This record gives sequence, structure tokens and C-alpha cells, in this order.
Amino acid sequence: MLPVLSLAQSHVTISGRLVGGAEYIDKIANAQGGTDSLTRAANNQWGTSMLGFSGSEDLGAGTKAIFNLEGGFGSSTGDFSNFNRRAFVGLSSKSMGTLQVGRNLLNSNDVWNLDPTGQQFMGSATLVQGRNWQGLSNAIEYTTPNMAGLTVNAQYGFGEKADNSKANRSEGLSAAYTQGNLEVRAIYTSRRDAMGSYSDVYKHSQEAIIGATYRWGAAKWFTAYDHVKAKHAKAGAPDRLKHGWVGVRYDATPQLTLIGAGYRVLANPGHGSATLLMLGADYRLSKRTFLYASLGGVSNSAQANFAADVSVSGPGKGASQRVLYAGVGHSF
Repeated sequence: MLPVLSLAQSHVTISGRLVGGAEYIDKIANAQGGTDSLTRAANNQWGTSMLGFSGSEDLGAGTKAIFNLEGGFGSSTGDFSNFNRRAFVGLSSKSMGTLQVGRNLLNSNDVWNLDPTGQQFMGSATLVQGRNWQGLSNAIEYTTPNMAGLTVNAQYGFGEKADNSKANRSEGLSAAYTQGNLEVRAIYTSRRDAMGSYSDVYKHSQEAIIGATYRWGAAKWFTAYDHVKAKHAKAGAPDRLKHGWVGVRYDATPQLTLIGAGYRVLANPGHGSATLLMLGADYRLSKRTFLYASLGGVSNSAQANFAADVSVSGPGKGASQRVLYAGVGHSF
């Protein structure tokens, strides 16, 4: 007798976003000890251009199989090499939560929920040089179901080195609580280098973030504190960052959202501090198409050399730098 297979309902979604424009940056330090300005096509300054495929299959009893393939790219060249953001498969249940394996973003990326810019190039990643943008490979991940407004996510990335279980290993733990207009988040991530050490505060370190948002009428307010530590940092390099911000998104009209934010970082020991201020505007032409413009700048203390845009180098110790970018985006 042949086995009988049930045909479950399934679906696949193709989605993505294209963002492009132009950018101007002044005072980028050069090798001769001076500075140069830069005008260029803008790729992902407002947000990542991406292409993704996701889907699910109903397995019955409230359980479904899921998958997600997603890659980011730059719109100015169109280069797309791989699914560098997400490539995972898993099982999801409303009562039991979601278990998935493969590649995903490290859950420090969830900080975009706490960032009034939504993690633009001038935003919560800038003064930590992209520490909270990292991806997570060789991973297993579990997310709880929603428990009266609380969800918890845990990630583990295998280092896959036979003689050192700590080498290249990553962990993440986050919790989000939403009640009415209030959202509170706490995030912890750990990322080790090839020797199993926390050797670089911007790449291989421990990061803890706590913050909240609150919607009050047409305004949504944001605040967060971010602490990064690399206890094995080389002599002379910073081993701690104390980073925080406040900001607001204000819906001036149904189409126009105004953004204002201020970020500050202190790098220890003796690497100075910097303040980043930005103003932005998003204007929706339709449900899927929008225009954007952002203007900001960084001011460094005498010991610091932070950039105003996460993708470029700073203006030099004690100097300031200004950035302007604008363009158009479309989601599908």
C-alpha cells in the first residue's frame, strides 16, 4: 500500500527595496594631513537596498515551515553577490515560538527599533562604526511567542573551529516589551575574533543596549543607551564605548515625517568624545515610494576622530564633519 501524503498550503513572497540618490561629505582626512570633500552617488545612506524571497508552508496544528533568503546591494552599481543578510529555514508555531537555523542579522540590528532614523548612515551605528550592523552565520535561533506584550530572542553562532570552541563565536539575547504606545527593548550581543578574544571594540566585543520609544500624538520619542566593551583590546586602542541618544519622529502631515536626533559617544581610555546631530525628512509620494533628505554633522573632542557618516573616515582629531544626502526609495 502506498503512503498517503497531504498537500499543505504554501506560499512564497518576493519583496525588496531600492534606495538611491546623492551625497556630499566635507572634511574627510587624507594621507597628507589635510582634508578633502566628497560628492558621490548615494546607495544605502537612508537604508539598505535589498532583494528577498520568503515563504511558509502550513503543517497543521498551528505550525508552519518558514524560510527567508535576503541580500543587500548598492543601487548605484546593482552588484548582488549573495544572500548576505538572511538565509535561514525553520519551524514556527503561535504557541511554541519560532526555531530557525542558518544566517541572520545579529540581533543588535534590532536597535533600529530604538533609532529615530531607522539606522541611516547618520544614526545609531555611526559613532560605534557599524558594531550593531553585524551579521550572524552558522547560527541557531529561537524566538518566544508573544507573552502579553513580551517577546524574547536568543541566538548562537557556532565558531566551527576544532581546537578552540570560542573562536569566531557569537551570541545574542534580546527582549522587547510593548504595551500601548510604549516599547522597551534590551539587547546583548557577544562577538569573538579568530582567537576567541574580544580584541576590537568596533568588531569583536560585547555590546549591551537598553532603550525605549513612546508615541505621543503625532510624535514618536526615542532614547537609548549603548555600552560596548572589548576587554582584550590592544594597548593604545579603545576598550570601551559609552554611547547614547535621544530623538523624535514627527508626522507633520500624513505624507511628511520630520526627524531630529542627537547621539553622543565617549571612548575610553583617553580616546575622547563626539556628538552627532542630524535632521531629516521623509516624504511619501505613495504607499511604496518616498523621497528623503538628511543633514547632519559630528563635532569631535581633541582626542577623537569620529565620522558623521558610518561609511567614511573622520575629519581628524578635534575636527568637525558635515554630511548631506537625499534621494528616492521604492519598496515592492
